[in-house]
Amino acid sequence: MIDKLQHKVFKVISKVASEKNQSVYVIGGFVRDAYLNIESKDIDIVVLGSGTALAREVADALKVKTVAIYENYGTAMLKYGDTEVEFVGARKESYRTNSRNPIVEDGSLEDDQLRRDFTINALALSLNPEDYGSLVDPFEGMHDLENQTIRTPTNPDITFSDDPLRMLRAIRFATRLNFDIAQETFDAITRNASRIEIISKERIIDELNKMILTRKPSTAFVLLDRSGLLPYILPEFSYLKGTETKEGKSHKDNFYHSIEVLDNVAKKSDNLFLRWAAILHDIGKPASKRYHPVSGYTFHGHEVIGHRMTQTIFNRLKLPLDARLKYVQKLVELHLRPIALVEESVTDSAIRRLLFEAGDDIDDLMILCEADITSKNEAKKNKYLSNLEQVRFKLKEIEEKDAVRNFQPPVSGEEIIELFQLKPSRIVGDLKNAVKDAILDGVIKNNYEEAKEFLIKTAKSLGLENNK
Repeated sequence: MIDKLQHKVFKVISKVASEKNQSVYVIGGFVRDAYLNIESKDIDIVVLGSGTALAREVADALKVKTVAIYENYGTAMLKYGDTEVEFVGARKESYRTNSRNPIVEDGSLEDDQLRRDFTINALALSLNPEDYGSLVDPFEGMHDLENQTIRTPTNPDITFSDDPLRMLRAIRFATRLNFDIAQETFDAITRNASRIEIISKERIIDELNKMILTRKPSTAFVLLDRSGLLPYILPEFSYLKGTETKEGKSHKDNFYHSIEVLDNVAKKSDNLFLRWAAILHDIGKPASKRYHPVSGYTFHGHEVIGHRMTQTIFNRLKLPLDARLKYVQKLVELHLRPIALVEESVTDSAIRRLLFEAGDDIDDLMILCEADITSKNEAKKNKYLSNLEQVRFKLKEIEEKDAVRNFQPPVSGEEIIELFQLKPSRIVGDLKNAVKDAILDGVIKNNYEEAKEFLIKTAKSLGLENNK
């Protein structure tokens, strides 16, 4: 591992700590990722002594002007180029039942390793001159790394009861690294699942978003479900689970369908909120499920219900209630539209309306719609994908010809008021919408002259005279 420790930061830390007669180690994620040949820009340093004092002296040696000191936690952080280095004094921790904030005391290196969440994150490399680069591994973290296993360094029930967020971290690391969670560790997660309720929503959503951004996020949701954590975090998603059969008619398991859609989107886009749209696109199905003896199970209007539920979920999980919420709501509400165009006839009018409503998010909507085709019947799947390609072609054709994406009617409400000497009222909105609909339906072209002429004719039919 000597080769992994050639960065100037390590050399300076080693020199400064040696001059202060302190023992110092790099620990945690950097060491784990170094063995996995994953580049890491985050370095955690543990020192036997004051971490903040060492950080200040290292900063001086590196000519770094700013050091963030967190006296309450005994930690310090500095940035050197694109690398973040955090310093902490070796410590041991104990917890109270109703809090994840530990009681902290000075400790040995092994005490500090013992407080780490998993054995693969407890690995340490010496930065001391006498044994520079040597591995300190009291809990067989290398064995777990080689066997691709997530395991706690101590009793997992104590680990997860003390800090329930570690249950989510176990699932995140298993998903990100494609590791298995050791059986005794996973069993402890299931026993302690309810403890997640003491964790703030901000901390939970931070972990959940990291899971969603992995290469195959469905793994995380399967583990969240199997462990019993999902109902505490996203109960609406757990309600999608299961199938039902009546009179020989059944419906698919919408939980497994949704996570397959999520994986499909993940292959095409790193957009976190497009992935959230995949998670929530069918969230309204349980509330809309109906059974009819002829047609079987239906979920009419689930996209409208899902639109409403999305805001409730975002609000509870402390997700942003801004344009990103509106974006997800839009995709959830429109996710059936492109496939409906395929099933009907792809008319210019329908395409114009879809372009108008989706606006700049039309490409993301099409990614979601294609991801939503999860049929195991390859012929049927290929047919739908081929038809959606036809929709894509028509979208491009109509947009180039009619320019209706995000358009506003060429005649404004203010001009309508002035033309017909009206006060702001419903009739003004009705006239403006009539112009918009005429453009979207292809009755007139999207230009001022035709729009104004159509407006005057429409107003005249309503008994309004043009005063200009």
